[in-house]
Amino acid sequence: QVQLVESGGGLVQPGGSLRLSCAASGSISSINVMGWYRQAPGKERDMVALITIGDITNYADSVKGRFRISRDNGKNTVYLEMNTLKPEDTAVYYCTAITILGGYWGQGTQVTVSS
Repeated sequence: QVQLVESGGGLVQPGGSLRLSCAASGSISSINVMGWYRQAPGKERDMVALITIGDITNYADSVKGRFRISRDNGKNTVYLEMNTLKPEDTAVYYCTAITILGGYWGQGTQVTVSS
C-alpha cells in the first residue's frame, strides 16, 4: 500500500505560479512512476506530468515549457512547479504513484487560475 498526500493548491491570477507537493508513504520501494493528473469540472482526468524512478519525465503538450516535475527521493516527495498559469489550468490536481501491483491516488488539491 502507498499513501499520497498533496499540498500547495490554491487561487492564483493568470500568469502566476504555484508549486504542488505530494508526499508518499508506505511501500515506497515499490513505486516505479509518480506524477500528476488533473480533472476539470465535467471533463476526464488527464495526465499532466510523470517522472520515473530514473528521472525520465513526460509532460502533456498543454503544459510543456510551463510546468516542471521533480522528485526528492530522500523526502519521498514529488513536486509540480507550475508557471505562467492559465485559466484553463483550473482543475483538481491528483498525485499518482504507479507500482507493479497497481496505481494509487491522492485526495486531490484544487488549483484555480482566475483574476
